[in-house]
Amino acid sequence: MTKHTTAPVLCTGLSFAWPDGTSVLDDISWAAGDGRTGLIGRNGSGKSTLLRLIAGRLAPTSGTVHVAGEPGYLPQDLTLHPATPVDEVLGVARIRAALHAIEAGDTSEDHFTTLADQWDVEERTQATLTRLGLDHIGLDRTVGDISGGEAILLRLAALLLARPRVLLLDEPTNNLDRQARHHLRQAITEYRGTVIIVSHDRELLDGVDQITELRDGTVRDFGGNLTAYEETIATEQEAAERALATARSDLARQRRDLAAAQTRQARSARYGKQMYADNRVDKTTAQTMKRAAQVSRGKQQAVHDQRVTDARDRLDAAGDRLRDDDTIRVDLPDTAVPPHRTVLTLDGARLRTGRPIDDLRVHGPERIALTGRNGSGKTTLLRTVAGQLPPAEGQVTAHVPLRYLPQRLDLLDGGKSILDNVTHLNPHAGGNQTRAQLARFLFRGGRADQIVGTLSGGELFRASLAALLLADPAPQLLLLDEPTNNLDMASIDQLAQALAGYRGALIVVSHDLPFLHRIGITRWLDLDADTPSG
Repeated sequence: MTKHTTAPVLCTGLSFAWPDGTSVLDDISWAAGDGRTGLIGRNGSGKSTLLRLIAGRLAPTSGTVHVAGEPGYLPQDLTLHPATPVDEVLGVARIRAALHAIEAGDTSEDHFTTLADQWDVEERTQATLTRLGLDHIGLDRTVGDISGGEAILLRLAALLLARPRVLLLDEPTNNLDRQARHHLRQAITEYRGTVIIVSHDRELLDGVDQITELRDGTVRDFGGNLTAYEETIATEQEAAERALATARSDLARQRRDLAAAQTRQARSARYGKQMYADNRVDKTTAQTMKRAAQVSRGKQQAVHDQRVTDARDRLDAAGDRLRDDDTIRVDLPDTAVPPHRTVLTLDGARLRTGRPIDDLRVHGPERIALTGRNGSGKTTLLRTVAGQLPPAEGQVTAHVPLRYLPQRLDLLDGGKSILDNVTHLNPHAGGNQTRAQLARFLFRGGRADQIVGTLSGGELFRASLAALLLADPAPQLLLLDEPTNNLDMASIDQLAQALAGYRGALIVVSHDLPFLHRIGITRWLDLDADTPSG
């Protein structure tokens, strides 16, 4: 990558298509300056692809990418071998080895060359780990000894130690608990340079300096954070709705004017014919009047036709300014639970992780947020309630039909259509009924026949949610594990709206506080407490 003197990141005429010809980006031109930029857009809009192009992990089909220096890149699908030492992940293994060799009395010139002026490498590394809440991790440990969330922060620590001018982060808060997210946000806030973040994390995006939106193949910058962006979009949509109403009214008026003109012209033609029939004008005069009327009608018709066309164009333009605001509707009566009904009981239960859950009771349509640090047993508890894992001790009893949506959306058969998958879970429903219900989840018409393996992340989540909620029997207890992971902002909005219409009981694991507040959590169950119960 070559250095550019004006912007740390500059994309010019950038296009990318996969080998099968599927176009992802087409002729994108965009520049990112210093500061923090939140890159947002619907699933499948090309955010991660753009980040990988900037990082040099993909080669553009056409166009150029210029980056100031070697960028630091944190991918969404980070994988580290369990046997890899922590100091190797941090990029300081060779320097530490040289330092330790010198301290042991080995004065080889190669060690001094490797060490250069980094005599404080261990102190600086430990300080970076402390900033990210990883001070308990020794440099001689291996990746297999730490959690997935800690591995993400460890890779971020490596990038911070390298001090690149440009830092690229793809969904960095996925799978991080609240405390880890706080440390990550703090590190990003303190970073001096260019940071480009692909994320759906509202708290993270409310700390950026600008929002860049990828939408319908175009890039648009908005000054300010996510809240400022949403306020701008809301104002624009209000103006667009007013313009649409005006354009509809104008088109209707132009059509009325055209109809009125045609009526006048028809009356005039009948009047001319009647005058000739009554011998009030001779044939030559009548023909002259007829030709003049035809010319006049032609001119008037052309004027009115053009006015109608212009009004229709203004209506189309106003419609184009309105965003797709489709919402999922899951007001399903069979999922309703009366307030007095007992939904779930855990008596003297102990999870297989050793965590005790004493005397937990869930009643009616409660909405419970299951919180706690990574490794506290949240997913284990959901799997135990779902019957996938037996408790180590005690009894776990679900008193209503339940369904469980895990983090990995692997419930559906990727080789079958959405319709076939849903029908498999509810074979007694007719095809037309199932299609009508799938339309509530925005799979209308032929989209219900789309093969699951071709769906985007947001579409796969909607299809999985549809399959669970439309199953027979209908679930009156829904278990969701990190449902907002990998969803774009629009899909999170759709999910929140969908859950607002769900009338059963809900237990959800999430570190996304704004999302939890939006879905109306009624109780918080913290697994960091000694003996969670309720």
